[in-house]
Amino acid sequence: MSAIVIIPARYTSSRFPGKPLALLKGKPVIEHVYQRAVHSRLADDVVVATDNKAIYDKVLSFGGKAVMTSSDHASGTDRVAEVAASMNYDIIVNVQGDEPLIQPEMIDDVISVFDDPRVSIGTLAIGIKERKDIFDPNIVKVVFNRNGFAFYFSRAPIPYHRDEWKDTEGVRGWGLGVSERKPTPNPQPPPPSHCFKHIGIYSYRKEVLAELSNLPPSSLEVIEKLEQLRALENGFIIKVKETTHDTLGVDTPEDLERIEKCLNSSL
Repeated sequence: MSAIVIIPARYTSSRFPGKPLALLKGKPVIEHVYQRAVHSRLADDVVVATDNKAIYDKVLSFGGKAVMTSSDHASGTDRVAEVAASMNYDIIVNVQGDEPLIQPEMIDDVISVFDDPRVSIGTLAIGIKERKDIFDPNIVKVVFNRNGFAFYFSRAPIPYHRDEWKDTEGVRGWGLGVSERKPTPNPQPPPPSHCFKHIGIYSYRKEVLAELSNLPPSSLEVIEKLEQLRALENGFIIKVKETTHDTLGVDTPEDLERIEKCLNSSL
């Protein structure tokens, strides 16, 4: 099967306008993402999808490929779907344009899930290592079966460990960050098993992406503000592959400093 990586990148952002062009170690963020994507072994091509001429020109200037899209899209998925519709690839990989720590192996992983003909969509997850992350609504959790097929994605702590969290004090101890919580003299144990953080890289069969982009937001999607729930509610099979690679997206200018430290430590 042929595969292409499409990187949606928009200039407008409420918290960090122009972040794809922000410099990180002397190069724009979008260039870091692109250069990592082109090292995927299983992707046949990489292209940036944007509605901004400055981003388009910058990608071309460092030798990348870019396509201008409509500025009316409600999400990056819709932007990716517009570009994918005009291309002849079996598998479409959506890599966010603000993920400069993405690894080529992660792209290969979400493409390889389609060795299973039952799969409609591929994505990744990593075991949660920090207790505080379990209860952080900004970190999406996922539960999946032994075949890797997703049961559910949520901002809530799933699966809920009844014995560990059976009382209010126990839940607070597991990382709600309540200011009045008393410090414990003993080190906290690691998070329980089966707690996985979802990593937002997606791969789609081309026809599945086209169908999803034409469906209205689902009820659970609206509640949790998670697009992948639209796929589950409409019966699509999402396969989750476990990875050892984590990512850190650029949401604010402060994130650039944190990511630069990560890049320096990996050298």
